[in-house]
Amino acid sequence: MLLDLSPLRASRDYRLLFFGQLVSFFGSMMTFIVVPWQMYQLTQSSAMVGYIYLAEFIPMVVLAFVGGALADFLDKRKMLRYTEVGQTAVTAILLGNSLLPQPQIWVLFVAVALHAGLAAIQRPAFESFIQKVIPAEMMSAVMALNSIRFSIGMIVGPAVAGVIATQLSPSVAYGIDFLTFAASLIAVFMLRSVPSPENAERPSFAGIKKAWKYAFSRQELVGTYFIDIAAMFFAFPQALYPALAVIYGDKYVGFFPAAIAIGALIASATSGWTKNVHRHGLMVISAAVLWGVAIFFFGLVDSLVPALILLAAAGFFDMISGIFRGAIWNQTIPNYLRGRLASIEMMSYLTGPMLGSAKMGIVAETFSVKTAIVSGGVLCVASVLGSALFFPKFFSYDGREGIKQREIEEAERSEMSRVSEAEF
Repeated sequence: MLLDLSPLRASRDYRLLFFGQLVSFFGSMMTFIVVPWQMYQLTQSSAMVGYIYLAEFIPMVVLAFVGGALADFLDKRKMLRYTEVGQTAVTAILLGNSLLPQPQIWVLFVAVALHAGLAAIQRPAFESFIQKVIPAEMMSAVMALNSIRFSIGMIVGPAVAGVIATQLSPSVAYGIDFLTFAASLIAVFMLRSVPSPENAERPSFAGIKKAWKYAFSRQELVGTYFIDIAAMFFAFPQALYPALAVIYGDKYVGFFPAAIAIGALIASATSGWTKNVHRHGLMVISAAVLWGVAIFFFGLVDSLVPALILLAAAGFFDMISGIFRGAIWNQTIPNYLRGRLASIEMMSYLTGPMLGSAKMGIVAETFSVKTAIVSGGVLCVASVLGSALFFPKFFSYDGREGIKQREIEEAERSEMSRVSEAEF
């Protein structure tokens, strides 16, 4: 069954975000490839490339909770506007640094840290905004469409970036990224305002604690967090792309993430069948295991074409996992907690790649690139299967029951608010 386009027809605001981010993400993916490539060229160190992702992780952790709390209270449209302007400015910094006779390494660290911090604030607002303009029953389709957007950007952007950076210069790639931000800026400034939920809680430590308590009281949510972190921490090879490019050829540096994206695109484009599947937890576990298997064999091959095919297979399974994880989140989380839990979700799907990239870089530098990848695949499979044993409710999760539970919780909260107002 082919891709379900119903969310694009259902909401003008979602269309604006989708197409604006589609153009902008192309440029962002160019920067995603060029920054670590530039770091590797300046330092000749896979470990330093890994530290790039560690620099992203720290502000992301600090600000994700802030962004989630703000998204549940403030105008989400304004949050999207301010953060998008900030990310445009960060790209301008990278462009300026690349034009220096000797680009500064510390600027790369500062720029990626700023970008990660802004993304940590923006992402919960983005997720919360979409949930307000799209019905719950369309969320599997939304996840598939979002993955299409990501996949297109990750296929074209890195492939183009690798050629531009190696044949021209990093500044050209940064310049293109800067220009593509125009599309996203136009989109976010055309959005209609989405009011916060009734009786929205002011941002506070107590409110953040409440969200965490809720998340960790639900195995179906905790399972998505732990399994995704485990899979990505052990088996995400992005820190090794520059080193692999030395083996296969510099111009192929963008082919590795592009291959993963092609697999993800195939999964997204044929994802219509996912709306008929309700055992979402089982699908997440199965897909995460198959991701690890594909990465294991990727580490064993010695030629470019088989390596790219295996990465495409890994990307396919990762996207299947992502579609069902996203569906679980949007089906089960009540509106009044959506922003704060979106910050937890963001931490779950970014913690693994960021810390895992640092780990991959260190292992590769200590042993070898092949050792880092093969061992990562083995540990991924073992950790996912081990995590699944601890979350039986996640394994048996049924999406239909998740929607019913959310509706009950939101009705109970509305009734409590009505009674409270009547008393006063």
